[in-house]
Amino acid sequence: MVMTRRNFLNRALWTSTALSAGTLLGAPAIVIAESRRPITAQGVMSGDMRTDGAILWSRADRPARMWVDIAERPDFKGALTLAGPDVLKASDFTGKLDVRHRLQGDGPLHYRVRFESLEEPGIFSAPLSGQLRLPPQTKRNVRFVWSGDNVGQGWGIDESRGGMRIYETMRRVQPDFFLHSGDTIYADGPLEERVALPDGTTWHNIVTPAKHKVAETLDEYRGQHAYNLLDANFRALNAEVPWLVQWDDHETLNNWYPGELLDDARYTVKSADLLAARGRQAFMEYMPIRRDPYDPERIYRRIPYGPSMEVFMLDMRRYRGPNTTNLQREQSSETAFLGAAQIEWLKRSLSDSTATWKIIAADMPIGLLVPDGKSQPQHFEAIANGDGPALGRELEIAGLLREIRNRNIRNVVWLTADVHYTAAHHYSPDRAQFQDFLPFWEFVSGPLNAGTFGPNGLDDTFGPQVVFQKAPPAGQENLSPAAGYQFFGQVDLNGESEVLTVTLKDSDGNALYRQDLIPERAAQSA
Repeated sequence: MVMTRRNFLNRALWTSTALSAGTLLGAPAIVIAESRRPITAQGVMSGDMRTDGAILWSRADRPARMWVDIAERPDFKGALTLAGPDVLKASDFTGKLDVRHRLQGDGPLHYRVRFESLEEPGIFSAPLSGQLRLPPQTKRNVRFVWSGDNVGQGWGIDESRGGMRIYETMRRVQPDFFLHSGDTIYADGPLEERVALPDGTTWHNIVTPAKHKVAETLDEYRGQHAYNLLDANFRALNAEVPWLVQWDDHETLNNWYPGELLDDARYTVKSADLLAARGRQAFMEYMPIRRDPYDPERIYRRIPYGPSMEVFMLDMRRYRGPNTTNLQREQSSETAFLGAAQIEWLKRSLSDSTATWKIIAADMPIGLLVPDGKSQPQHFEAIANGDGPALGRELEIAGLLREIRNRNIRNVVWLTADVHYTAAHHYSPDRAQFQDFLPFWEFVSGPLNAGTFGPNGLDDTFGPQVVFQKAPPAGQENLSPAAGYQFFGQVDLNGESEVLTVTLKDSDGNALYRQDLIPERAAQSA
């Protein structure tokens, strides 16, 4: 049955357990020893929004049943109560509920999560509240932020410096959602309690057992994600702003690729595939991502966000070939980057999208040289391989860009992170070695809370031009977040004109660069 928003929010689904507990109905509370209550210290999150629902996430500290109240009022009057999953040790006590009911309107929507002890039914955790705004069904203004690279290169949570402040800065701009471009954790980056800084001060990391060593076991990968949730700024953003999230390499280990066997004394497990399977499971457990029923481990997906915008979330890690010199003249399993199935999905999805703007969320930039530092210097981690015609992994991207041109797909914008500085790149066939494509923009941002690097060299294959960039001074690498080189991007869509404005910002919220993109109205060909 299709329900209106008001009918949905005023209908309640109760069970005898909930009625007996009384807490969900607002009945007088029973005094219970706090040690008997489930604890939900990690907060709440939401993500993968659609016009009829979203994924809601939280975590308990013991076996429990997840309950969710949903309302259009912050006082939860007239709330709908839904029974969520049982959370057990097998999922590290994380729980996700996919709210699938049909809604009308685009929010705001308030939700509240409680956990009921499975060992002592009727005993509930304290409630934790969150909010989200669903994608619009009609044109309206939309704002979102994006960035990547969190707790890398030895820089963790320093509460004496306000913790991971950039999350609070992003929260204050009141975005409709946050696009995390990958490296949500650094599973290969142990932390030290104290790090001396060039100015004579000391960076003080919170260090948990999971952050003392590289992650190898499933529980160690889970501990990497749990670490981020210790930060109050991180939890505050999670509670107010839904996520669209993708992964890159550090959710497993630096620059990994399928089939890789490690030559790294820090690891007793040498199979990158085994480590990636554990890292991916922890990622799926801790992130508000909707699982594909036919491929539960799939991360690439599309998120329609109203008539004016659609976001295409890529996976540039799981389907790639090995990191090599990347100079092959013909496509093969070695030159794969997105992989054949994902490339065909992306071509088809872009072609049949009716949204004005097609936002491609990429783990890595297209035209920046990113060497694989673990191996020989001439081996590459990303797409680019040096000036000249399309070779190696560039062949896959060339085919994609050619198809976008052949199908006359307009208003494609690429957003990415990975390189730990911020930049605006314009790609044009007029400057390119490969010329069979339409001009487009790529915007780079990050890191969120990690060391700063760059800028990287350009590859002229697709004709990129650096219109703006901000990176650390020459010769200064891995500066701490205290140095100020932490960045995020803000995207504003005007609901009336459909002008898309991209602003690159620093961790204090200062605007560094702004670009207004005017939508092209050319009709798409079949």
